[in-house]
Amino acid sequence: MSGSLAERSEPDPRTASGPLLDVSGIKLSFGGIKALDDVSFTVDSGQIVGLIGPNGAGKTTMFNCLSRVYVPNEGQIRFKGQPILKEPTHRIADIGIGRTFQNLALFKTMTVLQNVMVGGHCTTASGFIGNALRLPSVRREEDELVGRAWSLISYLGLESVAHARVSDLPFGTQKRVEIGRALASKPTLLLMDEPAGGLNHEEIGGLGDLIRQIRDERDITVLIVEHHMSLVMAISDKVVALDFGRKLAEGTPAEVQKDPEVIRAYLGTND
Repeated sequence: MSGSLAERSEPDPRTASGPLLDVSGIKLSFGGIKALDDVSFTVDSGQIVGLIGPNGAGKTTMFNCLSRVYVPNEGQIRFKGQPILKEPTHRIADIGIGRTFQNLALFKTMTVLQNVMVGGHCTTASGFIGNALRLPSVRREEDELVGRAWSLISYLGLESVAHARVSDLPFGTQKRVEIGRALASKPTLLLMDEPAGGLNHEEIGGLGDLIRQIRDERDITVLIVEHHMSLVMAISDKVVALDFGRKLAEGTPAEVQKDPEVIRAYLGTND
């Protein structure tokens, strides 16, 4: 399949300088197992892109390469036109890539407010000495961070539980807290790893609406790994399908759903 989206009559200014994220020829092996085998795809600014595939297809492995948790054996990843594979892991949030995790990575004994504030610390500039001396610049940064955290808490409808410990909250609410923590880092690109996992039907519907709002209202591009196909197909502008570490297809949801390789590997047939 061609994998191209519908052509526009005029150039889109968001993509005129190239894709926001450009993954090119990524290969990664663990021992003799090929986790990613020459995977390439792009994500344009303003898109919601779904990354799908069966268990073991390489989706979370790709996220770990984007987050610099893993170092590919071959290939290149460019973000905003700049290579990122030599960036240290702690710099990924600084350059504008935020992430949620398949298994919640929250600080369970801390409050919702504290967890969201943690996500914003990568945007502060004060160092050890400034914090130790409580310089005015440090206090200004802390005030700004608290204000941003409260704004996100309000945006996500978490005001009533802002001072509650995360461990005391329902799973669906904890998922929103993790989204808030990721948004606190002011990402340009948000990586969402199985955000619908463990949610009920009503919560999944609300999650789809929230992801669209984040893209539309906060100008954040979203790359989502998800097994819940109806969610992915409903909200994605483009879908990339993987299987056994290889890319099977890249295109609109309708195109990918009709691709014979995807049907054979993942979506099933009526035979």
